[in-house]
Amino acid sequence: MPEPGRDLALLPKAHLHLHFTGSLRLSTLHELAAHHGQRLPEALTAGWPPQLSGADERGWFRFQRLYDAARACVQGEADLRRLVREAAEDDAAEGSRWLELQVDPTSYAARVGGLTPALEIVLDEAAACSRELPLGVGVIVAASRIRHPLDARTLARLAARHTGAVVGFGLSNDERRGVTEEFAPAFRIARDAGLPGVPHAGELLGPRAVSQTLDALAPTRLGHGVRAVESDIVLQRVLDAGVALEVCPGSNIALGVYPDLEHVPLRRLYDAGATVALGADDPLLFGQRLVAQYENARTLGFADEELAELARRSVRASFAPDEVKAQTLRDIDAWLA
Repeated sequence: MPEPGRDLALLPKAHLHLHFTGSLRLSTLHELAAHHGQRLPEALTAGWPPQLSGADERGWFRFQRLYDAARACVQGEADLRRLVREAAEDDAAEGSRWLELQVDPTSYAARVGGLTPALEIVLDEAAACSRELPLGVGVIVAASRIRHPLDARTLARLAARHTGAVVGFGLSNDERRGVTEEFAPAFRIARDAGLPGVPHAGELLGPRAVSQTLDALAPTRLGHGVRAVESDIVLQRVLDAGVALEVCPGSNIALGVYPDLEHVPLRRLYDAGATVALGADDPLLFGQRLVAQYENARTLGFADEELAELARRSVRASFAPDEVKAQTLRDIDAWLA
């Protein structure tokens, strides 16, 4: 067991990898399901957190089915606003000073009158949370690999029209699906509008997928990217390019990427000098929020000084305003002192 240390919920930090539906509180999901007459799978009721696997298509299908069941319970503007608000409140309670919430508005467009209203509702509530809570909230618009690349271009144009409130452009879902290079035009649209790219790569697939993503999409950060450690050459490419990695140990274990925490290569990435930002990914399905990821790092032997440095790296990798970064870095030093 690790030695007890400072309270990790009081450690100021940035949270850069949190999916919209996946951020739902379990209690809120149950309330919304009852309100809208939706029947939830047992894995989201009595069997929570569910036993998952992303090792093959069948395992990913089960993960996606549970995610879709939860998403079906978010049916209107009030639900969208509640989701944003509760995600921000939960992060603030865990010491986050800056949250980047990743959303694909396609999933909610039909229920609120279109893509633009869906995104603008999320952006409006994120702005309200930033005013009213002790953290800032930025929104990342994310396309899906299981949809046509033309859909990604549509989302990139939508994100570009909201640059500022939207802080980045992503690509999520099963990285074994779709052709990475075919999403390059969408990322060019976003990049030309000043939006950094934050695609998923290097969790379900290995270092070759990381290299392909670096070549095709010119990312600023990678969602996951943890399997870059399987190739010294690819890891060095990541380091040389200054690409930050959003590492989500709870996700890695739940999806069977690694058999247990001891195999998650967080220490190797940290010692190599990678800019690592710990993230919770989908707490609804994995059963762990952000502080649990820092607790995981402590279990792996990270001392408080190193946990503070992980928090600093998350802040530096964020798209928070400069004044938020500066104040958070000062507060990390104060936590350590």
